[in-house]
Amino acid sequence: MATTLKTARYLNLATFRRNGDAVNTPVWFAERNGAYYVFSAGEAGKVKRLRNSPRARIAPCDMRGKLLGEWAEAHAVVVKDAAEMDAAYRALRDKYGWQMGLLDFFSRLGGKIDQRAVIRIRAGRAPGPKRR
Repeated sequence: MATTLKTARYLNLATFRRNGDAVNTPVWFAERNGAYYVFSAGEAGKVKRLRNSPRARIAPCDMRGKLLGEWAEAHAVVVKDAAEMDAAYRALRDKYGWQMGLLDFFSRLGGKIDQRAVIRIRAGRAPGPKRR
C-alpha cells in the first residue's frame, strides 16, 4: 500500500536544473494551511534551483529517498515573510519534536540557523502568466 503525504515522515522534493534534469532530495516537511513547508541551508542547490524556477515534484519517501508513493507535480518558492517562516518552523517542531529541537540547537551553536531558507510547496503546477 502506498504511503500518502498525510502519513509520511519524509518528502522527496524534486527540483529542476536549468537543463531540465531533476534533482531529488528527501526532506522533513510539515503541512500547514494546504501547503507543505521544508527548510534547508540557504545556499543549498535546491534553494538556488527554486530561485530560478518554481517547478517541482513531490512524493512520500523514506529517509534515504526511496519512494513510498506516487510523484505529484508541485510548485515551490522560498518564503520571505518572517511570520510565515515562524509558522512553518512551529509546524515542523510540532511534527518532529525533540529531533527538530536538537537540530535547531546545533544550528544555533554553529551559527547556521540564520542562514536557513524555508520553502513553501503547493501541489499542482505553478500559475502561469495571465492571458488577456
